[in-house]
Amino acid sequence: MEEFILKSATISTSAACPPFTPLNFEATPIVRVAIEPKHPRRVYGVLSKREGRVLNEEMKEGSDVFIIKAVLPVAESFGFADEIRKRTSGLASPQLVFTHWEVISSDPFWVPTTEEEYLHFGEKADSANQALKYVNAVRKRKGLYVEEKIVEHAEKQRTLSKNK
Repeated sequence: MEEFILKSATISTSAACPPFTPLNFEATPIVRVAIEPKHPRRVYGVLSKREGRVLNEEMKEGSDVFIIKAVLPVAESFGFADEIRKRTSGLASPQLVFTHWEVISSDPFWVPTTEEEYLHFGEKADSANQALKYVNAVRKRKGLYVEEKIVEHAEKQRTLSKNK
């Protein structure tokens, strides 16, 4: 009798509480990059590589300076100034100012369930999940367990030495 009560209590409790989706927040600074009007494509390339979103672009009146205003996640901003100076040969001068926190829209523990999701994302579906990437990076930094395969396709690996 006790098992029946315990099982029914468990079922009713889990039915009453909907499954939650954890919210992950990321710090988001505003990036202002001043550059000559001839070279903005290089800045756009670096921003898109680092998950940045361009908010505004304007030409400063009375000067030959093009200003690009964008939002960039803090996790992607480390080394941003060096890379942008390297790509533009020192012609760009970036400035990062923290403004707000943003919710990461993806669920780090999401797995594909329908056939359509399997076809679109594949079996693992971890390539496009930015939240999972950040969670795993924090877990690695703290020395916690991260579920990852060291060798994905063991059959495909071979030695480079030639047998004679």
